[in-house]
Formats: sequence, C-alpha cells, structure tokens
Amino acid sequence: MTRFLLAGGGTAGHVNPLLATADELRARHSGDEVLVLGTAEGLEARLVPLRGYELSTIPRLPFPRRVNRAALRFPTAFRSTVDGIVRTIRERRIDAVVGFGGYAAAPAYLAARRARVPFVVHEANARPGLANRLGARATPWVGVAFEGTPLPHAEIVGMPLRREIAQLDREASRPEAMAALGLEPGRPTLLVTGGSLGARRINATIHAAAAGIVATGFQILHITG
Repeated sequence: MTRFLLAGGGTAGHVNPLLATADELRARHSGDEVLVLGTAEGLEARLVPLRGYELSTIPRLPFPRRVNRAALRFPTAFRSTVDGIVRTIRERRIDAVVGFGGYAAAPAYLAARRARVPFVVHEANARPGLANRLGARATPWVGVAFEGTPLPHAEIVGMPLRREIAQLDREASRPEAMAALGLEPGRPTLLVTGGSLGARRINATIHAAAAGIVATGFQILHITG
C-alpha cells in the first residue's frame, strides 16, 4: 500500500487536476491511501470531501508582496505550517507528496524535503505560479501541461481530467446537452471560457464581439466566473 499526500487548492485550476489524479490513483490501486492538503477557505474545502477524500487543512498564507504587519508575521506562521505538515507526513507515514500549486503546495514541498519524502510538481498553466517555481527547483519530477512552461526538469504529461470528462460519450450526450443549454442543433457553436489571469480580458473581448460573431451564423456559449 502506498500513501499519498496531494497538496493544492484555492481555485478550480488547482483542485480539479488534484481530484482527477486522486481518482486515478485510487482506480489503479484500491488499497492506496490519499490524503489531501488544502485550506478551509478554498474550493477544496467543499469539493474534496464531496469526492470522498480526507482533507487536512492548513492556514491560508499568501506570500507577502510588500513590507507590512502581515509580512513580519509571515516567516513564523509559515515555519509553523511547515512543521505541522512534517508531523502529518510522519504520523500518516506518507510515501510521496504531489503538489498542484496554490497556498498548500509551497509548504508541502518544503515539508516533504525536510521529511525526506519524494515529491512531484504538476503545473497546469503555461505560466507557473510561485509555489511551483519554488518546488520545481528541489525535485527532478515536474510534470507540465504545456510545452515551453519555464520550469526546471519539466516533462509534458498533460492535464489530469476526471473520468466523467475523459470518458464522456460526446455524440450520445450532445442532444440532451444542447437542449439543456438552449442551443440550436443546426448552428455551429463557439464555446468561450477562460481562467486565471486571462479571464477578464477574454470575457470583455467576447462580450464586445458577440453581436458580430452571432451575425456570421454562430451561436455562443460563454462560461464566466
């Protein structure tokens, strides 16, 4: 039996690949144990228990960008958080840590290194976040979804997808989905979605161009958040 600690959260961009990886680990070896490390404020607080996994929470500690009172408290709070994760790794006899970015990932990488447990970094974005830039320097196992992601040791492994998506029968589901979304079956559909730093610009651009796109015969399904 292998015991994994999966660390990440805050946004769907971190939580969804984490859960997809957890599902795949459990599907391949039903006896393996998966513990998820996250915060009580992120999406993981709701999505991880709903998926049937145990969530261990740590404080949400944004890395300080300027000198203020929070920045002065940060080193002590961060060190305490790493200490707590080290205890969890040892008490739960964790064999490997996998991080997906976000507030929980950086302290998890440092704790894994201190506990001498191997850890893996997965970066889903073309532009890596601070936690994964830190973690990738200290491990040879770095998986990325996009070619050219500027991380050391990067190997393209793609994006972990939930089985409901990866194994979706699109042709069989199309009529029901079209009806549920109010789309016309005979018209080509443009799906627009975005996340992270680019979402606002994408949303503004498609809103401004929607009338012209529809005039060409397309219908638009615009997912915003």
